[in-house]
Amino acid sequence: MSKYFKAEITDNISLNKHFKILTLTPQSDIVVPQPGQFYMLNSNNTYDPLLKRPFSIFGCKNNTLSFLYRIRGKGTSCLSNLRGGDIIEVIGPLGNNYPEPAGDFIAVAGGVGIASLLPLLDKRKNTGYLFYGARSKDESVMLSEAGALSKETFVATDDGSEGRKGLITELLKGFLNNLKSEISNFTLPIYACGPNPMLKELSKIARERRIKCYVSLEEHMACGVGACLGCVVKTVSGYRRVCKEGSVFDSEEIVW
Repeated sequence: MSKYFKAEITDNISLNKHFKILTLTPQSDIVVPQPGQFYMLNSNNTYDPLLKRPFSIFGCKNNTLSFLYRIRGKGTSCLSNLRGGDIIEVIGPLGNNYPEPAGDFIAVAGGVGIASLLPLLDKRKNTGYLFYGARSKDESVMLSEAGALSKETFVATDDGSEGRKGLITELLKGFLNNLKSEISNFTLPIYACGPNPMLKELSKIARERRIKCYVSLEEHMACGVGACLGCVVKTVSGYRRVCKEGSVFDSEEIVW
């Protein structure tokens, strides 16, 4: 079954001025994606911009695919102008997926990183502790939906307009300290997607507490299939392609 296919735009709905959800109906049979995988999407029907853009799978139900995205550049601005009935080219699912948690787990999302983690929360309903950080309330999206799938939800924003003011990693540290005092030999793994400074801090937290931590890296991609070497990241085993060997890595592998 080919990973290249054409799809019809079903919906392209605005959540607020920053975020939209794009829903596609593939025109042929597709490979079913797993949480953590991504797709390369054409942002319009022309060659400007030329390259496809990578987006984490956000939902796969009733023969449709959905993607949560933030409007921030030319590609996503073009994508936001697509309407129902438009046809675009798609490649995916690509990359690896999150390892399946054996039991309860911790999901840490930074901003639009919730797009990558929501399928995992959905697949493992009421077993994930969700930690969600964003700049402000306006940039906290799908919080109620993700919270409904989670065992418990913790929120922090830079300006304090939603949840606690400050960094989400600080909330996580407090949670882990309390958890360690209540449960001996706790081993809740961490699954994370968001900005690199957040992922770097999570790697440090996990290493100090000897917790497994899996991070989905966000890098600029050109081809999405490992041919161009445009998304390499330095690891303890040498350089690895985020699109091919990732985008999910054990945080211990990354040279931060």
